[in-house]
Amino acid sequence: MDEEKNTKIKSINEGLCKIQFPEYEKVSSEAPVFYNPKMELNRDISILAIQAFEKKLNSEVNIGDVFGGSGIRGIRYKKEIDNVGLVAVNDISPLAGKFTHENAINNNISIEEENFEIHQHEANNFLRKNRGRFDVVDIDPFGTPSFFIDSVAASIKRNSLLCVTATDTSALCGTYKAPCIRKYNAKPYKSEYCHENGIRILAGFVALTFAKYQKYVEIKLSHSTEHYMRIYMIVKKGSKATDESLKNIGYISHCKNCLYRESTYGLAGSLNNTCPICGQKLIHAGPLWLGKIQNREFIDQMLKLIPEKQLNKFTEIEKLLEKCKNEAEAMASSYDIHEISRTLKISAPKIDKVMEDLESLGYYALRTHFSPTSIKTDAPLEKIRDSVDKLSVGK
Repeated sequence: MDEEKNTKIKSINEGLCKIQFPEYEKVSSEAPVFYNPKMELNRDISILAIQAFEKKLNSEVNIGDVFGGSGIRGIRYKKEIDNVGLVAVNDISPLAGKFTHENAINNNISIEEENFEIHQHEANNFLRKNRGRFDVVDIDPFGTPSFFIDSVAASIKRNSLLCVTATDTSALCGTYKAPCIRKYNAKPYKSEYCHENGIRILAGFVALTFAKYQKYVEIKLSHSTEHYMRIYMIVKKGSKATDESLKNIGYISHCKNCLYRESTYGLAGSLNNTCPICGQKLIHAGPLWLGKIQNREFIDQMLKLIPEKQLNKFTEIEKLLEKCKNEAEAMASSYDIHEISRTLKISAPKIDKVMEDLESLGYYALRTHFSPTSIKTDAPLEKIRDSVDKLSVGK
């Protein structure tokens, strides 16, 4: 197995599994196979999401892991999720396939007897060769998933769970605009809520691609964590329902002078170019998804599935899921209290005090997982500015 004599083989434990992989100087797309420890949280959450979906489906699920790498994700799915049928792990790298095979055996998975398949195909070919086979399709590439979404849309069956990761956050968040336009057919904007915009651009791109196949998505959970974004969505089918779903596509317009923003629904609707508060030019981001990006019921089910014996291990996940659940009914975008304070040229007050003040006025105000200094609220910008100004430190 140690084909490259100068490559060190490393072993790690994750979840209920122990795997081996070649250790390179850094994790990159150039490595023929790698293990990314920063994605352990991603895999932990994925297991909870698939378990919640399985309970909703009330039947055995077959899983397609499109970018298998060392096999850690597919092996964990097989060992840690009850009532799993087939797990098919794919990777274009022959070395990845060899490590997956060896790691499966080392984790007591009989490939011949336990519905565990190892494939070596380009991702699009794998998806199209296995049309309709999977109840769960997991797309976790190194970089953008955009190259593969059309093949997912063509091959995934209705009532399936699609899990999609994007690590090209610099494009989705607007640091580099041209790649986002090229890959996602959307214009980003680097605002204080750019990570949420990135999630919404990715979701909008998926929705528009699926619409060609009379399919639409219901987003159950999304989060932006460290270097990646992740969305879990259930795929539905039907031309009328798809048309209705596309009403969630639109734009967010932002004023970088006073931080006003507004959402406009419609793919080709008329957009306001002037800020109604300060008269400055509005900057538009989109098309993107303006519908819900969290589902309270689904996340509640995930929270119930956290093992009581492992609450300490899952503390970070529990906190993240609780924040995502609280965001379920909130409007798109958020307000960074520090940014508002900067525009007012005052010291930032405590966020909890601002939230309490807005709630006393009859608005909702809640924290968002996208930023520790931001809140989501239905209060108009003038009310938020008044509250921040009134509660500023030193006043």
